[in-house]
Amino acid sequence: MQVKATVFLRKGGQHRVENGHPWIFQSELDYINGRFEPGDIVDVYNWRKVFLGRGYINPQSQIIVRILTTEQEPIDREFFKKRIEAAWDYRKKFISEPDYCRLINGEGDFIPALTVDKFGDYMVIQTLSLGIDVHKETIISVLEELFQPKGIYERNDVSVRRLEGLEQQKGYLRGEFPTTIKVLENGIPFYADIENGQKTGFFYDQRENRLFLKQVSQDAEILDCFCHTGSFTVHAALYGAKKVTAIDISEDAIAMARKNAELNDVLPVCDFQVTNAFDYLRTMSDEGKQFDVVILDPPAFTKSRKALEGAARGYKEINLRGIKMVRPGGFLITCSCSYHMDRELFKAIIVDAARDAKRAIRMVEYRTQAKDHPILPASEETEYLKFMMIQVM
Repeated sequence: MQVKATVFLRKGGQHRVENGHPWIFQSELDYINGRFEPGDIVDVYNWRKVFLGRGYINPQSQIIVRILTTEQEPIDREFFKKRIEAAWDYRKKFISEPDYCRLINGEGDFIPALTVDKFGDYMVIQTLSLGIDVHKETIISVLEELFQPKGIYERNDVSVRRLEGLEQQKGYLRGEFPTTIKVLENGIPFYADIENGQKTGFFYDQRENRLFLKQVSQDAEILDCFCHTGSFTVHAALYGAKKVTAIDISEDAIAMARKNAELNDVLPVCDFQVTNAFDYLRTMSDEGKQFDVVILDPPAFTKSRKALEGAARGYKEINLRGIKMVRPGGFLITCSCSYHMDRELFKAIIVDAARDAKRAIRMVEYRTQAKDHPILPASEETEYLKFMMIQVM
């Protein structure tokens, strides 16, 4: 695609994009030279007229430019093919089951706002900005050439597209097929609902973290809060748990979790309950109920920094209750998937919760998201998942 205009950044300081961050905000602009349409490819220069990168522009978004490359190269089909091939090579090196993974993780794979999840012979795609949505058909044709999928499904039913002036939509892009698909995680089969499940239908980002249950599940009584479709629950049961109590507020999620337990022949040791996790934790902790392992993997409590204070209170509440419900010597697994909740703040909340619970804790493991959700050191937004295993004394 031909470059239509040139963007110049304001004078003063080193811009984040010079360190490798792919976003340019409206407030960083000085002026734009040339005519363009939203979604067009533009070149970006600093105030010294030094070339910084090439990306797509959308004046309707606060992120006005997203950088695709720091080279003056064509943004065409060959460009996207090289990027997708590089992403696939990376997965084959680091992911044990590359046929079941996040194939493209947006900025982490240098294709901002593009998500592609691979479910064996099927794929789910999200184009979350106007600039990448323009190239959707090109990207689909590359995926077809490289992987020959039996079908591709679109999950663009996300509110963030409205910020880009895009409609929300979902449906078949290539082929028609049953939308409940069997996937593998750590060699364990699960069902994924790619039509109506959260995000693209399955959360691959905890793949490596779930393996840590192998060390603490044998003969244990386990509580899995916010269990969603049961990935932690099934792992724990297969790793020898005596009983797993799994709770989620969504009836659909619990129904799928039960199906996943049946699929793996562990339903007899699983107790699935449709209930509010906050209410359950409050009631059970007040009653003195305890478990050998408590798992807290809630959805993001905040989508913005403005809501961070309220989110911190929510994390404090569930972790205080969770810590109280761990038997002495047992373990709390606690997670946050909001990048606004950074590692140090999250750790401070856990320390605060342990103090109020009057329990001593020690760190066993701190981890972030799986390797098919790569992190750019220059972009804190790409490191969103916090996973902590602590022992409660």
